[in-house]
Amino acid sequence: MNALELLNSGSYKLQKQKIKTHRLDSEILLSKVLNKSREQILIRLNQNIKNTEVVEFNNFIQRRIHNEPIAYIINEKEFWSKKFKVNKNTLIPRPETELLVENLIKIYKSKKISLLDVGTGSGCIIISLLSELYNSTGVGIDVSSSALKIAKKNASFYKLENKIKFYNKSIINLYNYKFDLIVSNPPYIDKKNIKNLDDDIKKYEPLIALNGGNDGLDVIKKVIYKAKRILKINGKLAIEIGNRQSKIVSEELKLNNFRIEQNIKDYKDNIRCLISTLVK
Repeated sequence: MNALELLNSGSYKLQKQKIKTHRLDSEILLSKVLNKSREQILIRLNQNIKNTEVVEFNNFIQRRIHNEPIAYIINEKEFWSKKFKVNKNTLIPRPETELLVENLIKIYKSKKISLLDVGTGSGCIIISLLSELYNSTGVGIDVSSSALKIAKKNASFYKLENKIKFYNKSIINLYNYKFDLIVSNPPYIDKKNIKNLDDDIKKYEPLIALNGGNDGLDVIKKVIYKAKRILKINGKLAIEIGNRQSKIVSEELKLNNFRIEQNIKDYKDNIRCLISTLVK
């Protein structure tokens, strides 16, 4: 069997299951099996594929048929033009979060700061920031020790292990620090809405990284409360939020002496991130 035949077979099976990205998914999975770029495969579609590789590819296709995310099948997700290791213990990085990274790099590009990443997961946010904020250092925390193992591997891969310290703890238990910037993509989905998520999210991604409690704001409120105590005056809190949460989160920020500086909208025109400054 050659590459074209295998791609067509995989794409057909995925299409039957109404997976919209069937062709792309098939190409990505074959790329992983052959350890070649998609481009390398597409210019040599007549290349013969070994039987062992066909078996591995078909196993990947079966996992995708059951709605397992591509990122977990290949243990990798691109974010901010970097490849990050991910697994079932880490939330899959989203394009919307890149908007937060982009805006923070614009603010701090030429500055030397200390930053905290709350709920660091794969480490994609803090690693992306510190790869471009050359004079800065940071701390990444997460309540999942399994997620931190992945974050540490990613930091090591990008040679940032000397700029980032990782701790297995909640922000509530963080003391004796003063940061210039706190950034967080916390769990913000209302507990009762978890069941309405797509299967590839609710069946595979870590619940601890999704469940924001009864109103979706449990962790967000903790982050805001603690940020007031461990940020320097005029330090910034940059936080990702859910749909229709901007008004109530803005009010919570103002009650805790934060001034809203920027609302960042996602690709669907929803306010997805808030950047605020601690004023006193």
